[in-house]
Amino acid sequence: MIKAIDVTSYKFSAIIFDCDNTLAKTAPVHYIAFSTAVKNCGYSMEEAWYYERVGISGIDLLKDFQKTYNAAFDIDKASLESGILFKKNIKLVRAVEPVAQVAHDYYKKLPMAVASGGNRPTVEATLEAINIAPLFKTVVTVEDVTKGKPAPDLFLLAAQKLSIAPQDCLVFEDSDEGIEAAQAASMQVIDVRKVLGPDYLK
Repeated sequence: MIKAIDVTSYKFSAIIFDCDNTLAKTAPVHYIAFSTAVKNCGYSMEEAWYYERVGISGIDLLKDFQKTYNAAFDIDKASLESGILFKKNIKLVRAVEPVAQVAHDYYKKLPMAVASGGNRPTVEATLEAINIAPLFKTVVTVEDVTKGKPAPDLFLLAAQKLSIAPQDCLVFEDSDEGIEAAQAASMQVIDVRKVLGPDYLK
């Protein structure tokens, strides 16, 4: 049996999870998608370069790639193609088991939500792919707010939907932007990168 991350040192009344690379190991599949999309534009994306930027949005990743390599291609087109490729390979996505186990352990015991900077169809498909979607009645995505992470809006909306005060929420996150957003919302936050180590996505 997978051992869940220990949360006994925290006092909380609800749990809010990020999706990408927190509940689900999406980075390897996103790498396939982004590297293929830029390859189709005539460029090569190194795996190490990509993993140094896990956590930023797809658009920002492609903008950074253009800047780093002086690459010229249509970002919107490449982003759209990468999204299609991700969904095509979504069955390759695996759960981040120690985090997913927390969700299983607290299901029907405490209110829980997913708050993701991804788009709703992709987030919902990801949760389905790792067989965890039934655990969450509340899923908040980028379409639901004006400002995404690092603004606190996603987390505040999730807390509102759960009818729990922000300071009583415990957040699981994997990115600097997400942690900043949770802290700006006055929530407690666990950085899964520190708990699970740098290679947990490999």
